[in-house]
Amino acid sequence: MTTPLVALQKPKGISLDDIEAELDAIWHSQSGVNSVATRASTFSMVVYEPEEFQQLLAVLGFYKGPIDGVFGPQTNEAIVLAQRAFRIKETGRLDKETFARLREEVAQLPPGKVKLTNADLRGLSISEAIAAQNPCRIITLCPTLGAEDAVTAQVSAYCPVHKTGSNLICSEYITLRGTKAALNQVGSMVRSLMIPDLPKFLWWKATPNPEQELFRQLVEEANCVVMDSSYFGDVEAEFLKIQTLIDSGTYVADLNWHRLAPWQELTAGAFDPPERRASLGEIDQITIDYEKGNAAQALMFLSWFASRLGWQPIAYTQDQDDFYEIKRITFVSPNEKEIKAEVAAIPISDPGEIVGDLVGLRLASSNPKANCATIICSETAGCMRMESGGGAQAALHTEQVTSASDQKAELLLTQQLQRWGRDVLYEESLALAVQLVHLRGR
Repeated sequence: MTTPLVALQKPKGISLDDIEAELDAIWHSQSGVNSVATRASTFSMVVYEPEEFQQLLAVLGFYKGPIDGVFGPQTNEAIVLAQRAFRIKETGRLDKETFARLREEVAQLPPGKVKLTNADLRGLSISEAIAAQNPCRIITLCPTLGAEDAVTAQVSAYCPVHKTGSNLICSEYITLRGTKAALNQVGSMVRSLMIPDLPKFLWWKATPNPEQELFRQLVEEANCVVMDSSYFGDVEAEFLKIQTLIDSGTYVADLNWHRLAPWQELTAGAFDPPERRASLGEIDQITIDYEKGNAAQALMFLSWFASRLGWQPIAYTQDQDDFYEIKRITFVSPNEKEIKAEVAAIPISDPGEIVGDLVGLRLASSNPKANCATIICSETAGCMRMESGGGAQAALHTEQVTSASDQKAELLLTQQLQRWGRDVLYEESLALAVQLVHLRGR
């Protein structure tokens, strides 16, 4: 049985005392209806939830739906309308060219025209997959467009699951709205709202920004910083920032890393038989295709595989003016054998929701007698490119990755909350990816 919002206050001028008083009033009134309502007792989480793309589309009149961060049919249609209007390639995706043009168009509007009439639903609820199992406190920061320097607050509670009898498991929601500049001033207040002696998470739904005061303050307070590299525009630059955080002792979880699990499991499984395991050392060619738009998964997978076999990168280049944005990496194995890797961005006619999903993987050897040739590909994209050029005949092991239904950030976050802490495999893989970035910069 689902219990509706216990209380939802209208936005008010921000005050720490007022927010806590509102929450106390909510629980006092709830106790009169149910015998016990379990308040936040598992963790506190701050969610930085920018939704500039929907806001820009709305200000320019392309998007009429709510500002909620859900990129469904309405948002995709608005993107296509904007791309058509500005004569940009109609991708229907959140690409950098479209983003830059929308920002440029809004910047040219008179100040009085930069305002929204769309309902801003960010922060009023969070995935039931999280709230249903964890009595927690969620503090959502929602940057808005405009010039006003005020920050407003909304407070609510949601009790979706009966624990035992009439007892409820409830989550507290505190939503703060204001311009980026205004929110940058409330870091200390947000830190005070996080419940002492409970784990503290920061879900930063944007690129890491160590130069931003708010980001720095929240990172210092958090036990674990959660990001999603599928959001990143300049993946390699953001990898460097994440590495700096890890080097400073911060626990970082990248939800995009967890999307690689099926690929990692199939790759490892392909070499489980003893006769194939012995042939791992014969691999000297690796090709990775990913959905054009974000190279994070491809670089993380390559770095994971290389780090497991002890390969060290010695050269990294990208083809100039190449449609597939081909990256060529050379590694050297512990026995001083050279390995050639190629990473290619593949345009997809019907792209998925996650930008940069892996499309295909091929492992091969220049030794025709080696028992290591392997092809793994996406079930939706198929293996055609990987099997071209005689690859199918050479491959002794072929697998398809079945599309998973739990790749959305909210569901991956639910899993992360159960096992937060250091992820050594991720850290080692990221460290090698950072070596690649430094090589390319030489």
